[in-house]
Amino acid sequence: MSNATTSLPSSDTPYAFDCLVFIGRFQPPHRGHITVIREALQQARQVIVMVGSAWQARSLRNPWRFEERRDMLRECFDADDNARLEITPLLDALYNDDVWVRDVQRRVRDVVVPQHGRLPRIGLIGASRGQSSYYLTLFPQWESVSVPLVSDVSASRIREALFGQPALAGDYLAREESSGLSAPVRDVLRRFLETPECAQLWEEQHLLDQYREAWAQAPYPPVFVTVDAVVVQSGHVLLVERRAAPGKGLLALPGGFIQPQERLLDACLRELRERVRLKIPEAVLKGSLRGQRLFDDPHRSWRGRTLAQAFYFALRPEQQLPRLKPSRSGEQAHWVALADLDPEALFEDHFFIIQNFLGLPAGMATP
Repeated sequence: MSNATTSLPSSDTPYAFDCLVFIGRFQPPHRGHITVIREALQQARQVIVMVGSAWQARSLRNPWRFEERRDMLRECFDADDNARLEITPLLDALYNDDVWVRDVQRRVRDVVVPQHGRLPRIGLIGASRGQSSYYLTLFPQWESVSVPLVSDVSASRIREALFGQPALAGDYLAREESSGLSAPVRDVLRRFLETPECAQLWEEQHLLDQYREAWAQAPYPPVFVTVDAVVVQSGHVLLVERRAAPGKGLLALPGGFIQPQERLLDACLRELRERVRLKIPEAVLKGSLRGQRLFDDPHRSWRGRTLAQAFYFALRPEQQLPRLKPSRSGEQAHWVALADLDPEALFEDHFFIIQNFLGLPAGMATP
């Protein structure tokens, strides 16, 4: 990780903090984010901006990669301010706060340099909407600094405006007072509207709108239940390449919706037979079951509130991996080496499901 200390102000400069840390997703960076960072630059000799949801596949919730968000943030500040900004990626750890906290602590430790033999004064800064107090419970060794919330701007509303009505997205970006976006960020987003990646997100939004319309008359918001199989053998995990949106081209765990009369494990075994045509006797699979867990992050699925029960099968090591055949739908399954797993290539939260059972490090990918 780069360290910008050579161009920082001298330690004689009267800053309240040696370092302030700002954690966010910046999807996209907007006026509220920039307000917090500017306040941090007023109070701290050095500011670390941690960009969450890094190394994840593009989705309606995470449209822009870390590098794109980093560059948008940098465009909002001059050279002097950028010299004091360390913008670093942070991979989520959806189902293990301890892993996430450890990653944040290590990244701060690697950047901040002690001054004159004393421990640096470090703080967490954020908008005053309960987020800062939550971070404080995870990092009791750091102080908390709150900045008044910029209430008329929201990243989720910006994403809805850009992807909800494609024909109006360009007009939306032309209205500075309503977008809450700086001119450099708007320029980047205008160019993004012309890309194939944006077109695929618009397609996914269209599918999502159809999905929601189908359930519009339900008395309560629907909650879906699915099953996923984490099948591991000889350092490889079984994955399926998605042939259609959402997540077209991404790799996913074998799985699907349960049927009304099925038990969860039976549904998982059925999906392995039908979706990947895994030629392993059911008794062997059941004997290889090493764990199961419910994955319930509220934002884990594009379709809405979806609970996934995942089953972990550890097959006996063999020199030859079991042969796989294309399913009737044409989806192709693959054995992927654990060392080759790329969070950006995996659908929804499937990397984190695998991580939960196998203990993969949160920082295994680097930009």
